[in-house]
Amino acid sequence: MDARSAALVRANFQSVLDAPHGPERLISAFYGHLFAENPRLRELFPPTMDMQAKRLTTAIQYTLDHLEDWDRAQKFLEQLARDHRKYGVEAAHYDQAGPALYAAFGTYNGPNWTRELAEGWRDVCLLISAAMAIGANSDDSPPYWEATVVGHRHVLDDLAIVRLQSDDPIPYLAGQYVPVSVPQRPRMWRYLSPAIPSNPYGEIEFHVRKVRGGWVSPSVVNETKVGDRWLIGGPLGGLQVDQDSGRDVLMIGSGTGIAPLRAQLIEMGRRGINPRVHFFIGGAYPCELYDVENMWQLSQSNPWLTIVPVCEHKTNPWWYPHPTEDAPYGMHRRLVGNLGAVVASFGAWEDRQIQIAGSAKMIADTRRALLAVGTPEEIISTDPV
Repeated sequence: MDARSAALVRANFQSVLDAPHGPERLISAFYGHLFAENPRLRELFPPTMDMQAKRLTTAIQYTLDHLEDWDRAQKFLEQLARDHRKYGVEAAHYDQAGPALYAAFGTYNGPNWTRELAEGWRDVCLLISAAMAIGANSDDSPPYWEATVVGHRHVLDDLAIVRLQSDDPIPYLAGQYVPVSVPQRPRMWRYLSPAIPSNPYGEIEFHVRKVRGGWVSPSVVNETKVGDRWLIGGPLGGLQVDQDSGRDVLMIGSGTGIAPLRAQLIEMGRRGINPRVHFFIGGAYPCELYDVENMWQLSQSNPWLTIVPVCEHKTNPWWYPHPTEDAPYGMHRRLVGNLGAVVASFGAWEDRQIQIAGSAKMIADTRRALLAVGTPEEIISTDPV
């Protein structure tokens, strides 16, 4: 695509995002065209599709952001297509999805659908559908694995740690995430990051926080039982420490977002030589640093690792009945403040590899705080989904 055409579709897509219910209207038009062309495709999707608008617009935005770096965009789209195999989506289905997406933009824009805009979106939709068809054909591994819940432990009222044993080892890398389907909400896949590295015994662990009004997380936290059978899809994402870069590492995580960072640190602990790592763990209250004691223990046997706990409030809320443990001798005491602001107060960290994991708001706030003190954007890693 030429620069003018790329700028045109980007501006048009931004108008979709800025319009009241714009993403929902666009995605509703897309599925309307798709299912009208092939009604049987509706059977591949979950009964409720409340998350589809956010997911699809995120994927389109990522593609548009990387039109000039197409190798990166294509890698993302191929990975997305491999993930969709868990629904039963095949490469041939993208021959119908591409035209349906193009038609959806035409429907959404109505009288503003100019020839130039139509040509730009035609090219984008062709690129997306072709890349995803390639991805769907490029993986011979199973679309998902089956696993049995062998442990379920409440750490907080709204947070549980779930341990599973898969029938076969799942070949994920520490730092990746996987789609998960639970028996209480079949076909409603959600993405979770394993909190331990992959191992030959098929053991896998997830840290799950209940989302108010959510469909799946309340079931995982409140209703999961030992013996439940879960489906776990192929691994996605790419948070990873580059051991050969010669750069030390800064990790920033909050809540259950620490899981992909934690998995990497445990894996690094199995090696003798590692870059120096500063791991800032954040939470609103001290009790939300539910795994900090394990991380302190890991740092005591691995001198390359420094743990820095950060809380927005100095003390726990009144309803939390347990005392908060002080940091062991030689460990950093808890700092008080906003996580991103605290990290940025130490400088730009321009000599580090930086990973941020947590809620979308936490990631955006922390990225903004780092950029404000001069951190180069290219050294900051987060997952796009």
